[in-house]
Amino acid sequence: MKASYAASVFINCPFDEQYRPMLFAAVFAIIDCGYQPRCAQEVEDGGDVRIEKIRRIIEACKFGIHDISRTELSEGNALPRFNMPFELGVFLGARYFGQGDQAKKFSLIVDRERFRYQQFLSDIAGQDIQAHNDDPLVLIARVRNWLANATKRKTIPGAARVQARYRQFQAALPALCEEMALDPGDLLFNEYATVTSSWLRQSEALPT
Repeated sequence: MKASYAASVFINCPFDEQYRPMLFAAVFAIIDCGYQPRCAQEVEDGGDVRIEKIRRIIEACKFGIHDISRTELSEGNALPRFNMPFELGVFLGARYFGQGDQAKKFSLIVDRERFRYQQFLSDIAGQDIQAHNDDPLVLIARVRNWLANATKRKTIPGAARVQARYRQFQAALPALCEEMALDPGDLLFNEYATVTSSWLRQSEALPT
């Protein structure tokens, strides 16, 4: 079932193998808090223009998580990766210039270190940048606390509870994937979200 605008969270982050544990930790936290994660990896359509796909997802999401920790020069071509700052700009632009629900967007901006962004993205000085220290458990706490503050919902579990459930889920993941004929080391974004939701429902952490 398609999530509503108010329940959708756009994830703007790197998609390399090294970042994968961070992405999946964010996905788990979002789902455990009762929201629906969205990102560019949810649909692979060679006939779709990437920026248009991103625009549609951003338009459909009230919340956005933006990780700007991977803007350093790549080893292959010695060029920086600007996708994440660019998509952050699109999301903020939708909030500042949009009307109705678009003007009510909330953003969480994260980096490895809290003030590192000042060296390469000084235009967002004054924003409340959160540090995750490249630690999935820290990112889970950042995501949970941000959603709790932004929504004031009383049903969001505490950060320690979400972290504990994440550790339990990670331990159970190989067996869950075996039951579904999936490879835990090669899960797609949608597959991980589906397995997460299924496990949380079975553990009675999510409503049916």
